[in-house]
Amino acid sequence: MKTKSNLYRKESYYGYLFVLAPVLGFLLFTLYPLLYSLYGSFTDWDGLGRMDFIGFANFKEIFMDEQFHKASFNTLFMMIGIPIEIVLALLLALGLNRKMLGTTTFRVVYYIPVISSLAAISILWQWAYNGDYGLVNQFLALFGIEGPNWLTDKYTVKPALIIMMVWKNLGYSMLLYLAALQSVPKDYYEAAQLDGANAFQIFRHITFPMVKPVTFFIVVTKVIGGAQIFTEINIMTSTGGPEYSSASVVFYVWQKAFGNLQMGYASAMAMLLGLFIFVITLVQFKMNEKSSKDLE
Repeated sequence: MKTKSNLYRKESYYGYLFVLAPVLGFLLFTLYPLLYSLYGSFTDWDGLGRMDFIGFANFKEIFMDEQFHKASFNTLFMMIGIPIEIVLALLLALGLNRKMLGTTTFRVVYYIPVISSLAAISILWQWAYNGDYGLVNQFLALFGIEGPNWLTDKYTVKPALIIMMVWKNLGYSMLLYLAALQSVPKDYYEAAQLDGANAFQIFRHITFPMVKPVTFFIVVTKVIGGAQIFTEINIMTSTGGPEYSSASVVFYVWQKAFGNLQMGYASAMAMLLGLFIFVITLVQFKMNEKSSKDLE
């Protein structure tokens, strides 16, 4: 009994030792900065000097801040790319799931942008969108269309960013759908064909329900990522675009924190953004749970 007790204590010791690193990492680099930022959101702080407590003044100012309203609208608008990406990714996965010559090559080609540097991709598309010599306008000129200067026009800058982001991330979503499609038992399709089901009925009643968990995962992760978009905006439209038409919430937070040294105000915006992401994610989980129960 004593040997068993010593063995148990020894195993517990090594167990705690293994989990110590991630726990310390979470406490030092996630929980502590989160709590510090939460306190900072209630202060007037430049990030260097003393933190003067001002209560909810920062939050009151946010709701009257037109720039924040614009940045919030831009962030939500650019999430239009999420359903577009999902539809295109599923269609590509359906096409590449067939046994045809060259499918492996196409899978690699579509996935290359995913593993490429986001900064490099942003610079590439910034050049492609140039109104004078960009490839996009050169292509449109072949059909007699005079393209705009995409990134300096308030009406085209958001669609331009959406196209770039869909192109960048399409391969990742496609690969997830492809893996889901290949895990669907072929017996389901054979049984449906024997029952006389057409292609649309097979997709609706077999393919789509089987890939629904992947769709849910993609939607949740893309919404979280879309709410935090920053790098491509900072590189392609470094001032937030014409009339601040491409600035995201994270871009505005960064500008206030490190450009204007309004760290307390930026912390308040970051807290609101975090709360928004949490609520939206929670709603998505609840909707998915309800939908799964309805299917049962």
